[in-house]
Amino acid sequence: MNPERKHAAGPDTARLADGSSLMARSTADAETRGNVEEFLYHQADLLDTRRWAEYVALFAAGGIYWMPARPEQTTWQGVPSIFAEDINLMNIRVKRLGHPRAWSQQIEWATSHVVSNVRVGAPDAGGVLVARANFLLTEVRGDHQRHFAGRYAHELRRKRDAFEILLQRVDLLSAQIPFDYVIQAWV
Repeated sequence: MNPERKHAAGPDTARLADGSSLMARSTADAETRGNVEEFLYHQADLLDTRRWAEYVALFAAGGIYWMPARPEQTTWQGVPSIFAEDINLMNIRVKRLGHPRAWSQQIEWATSHVVSNVRVGAPDAGGVLVARANFLLTEVRGDHQRHFAGRYAHELRRKRDAFEILLQRVDLLSAQIPFDYVIQAWV
């Protein structure tokens, strides 16, 4: 993935590499759409079961997890983002989350992701397809519960019988609202 490539504002206006708009409805064939849905559900399950190393393994070598601070952001480079992590930073986060003395992990916590409204575009000439989905995330931490909602936009490439993530963009509906505490893992 070219790190210089700009990613258009928000998942509703994002554009593919060829400049075409992300679709409002699925344009991929039914089998591809079903495979992508299963991939997104699997990704959510990995997060909810804290199998973070397996989650990171879903990303391509140059893959990026990106949560912009504002929906109109078109790049993570040189501008503040809530998250903008490559594989190396994601692996550092995995080690921190699993460290026995990580104070933030001492309090019991759990998440539940719900992924819905999946729309999948047909692959471009390079085999990259864009999948959009809505999500709801409930996080329980000690005696506190909080909810996140938003939209995913994934740039995916087929890798053998599965997909690899070139970019996962997460647009939180509440990105501008102060959080009580830091988001520990990926949304």
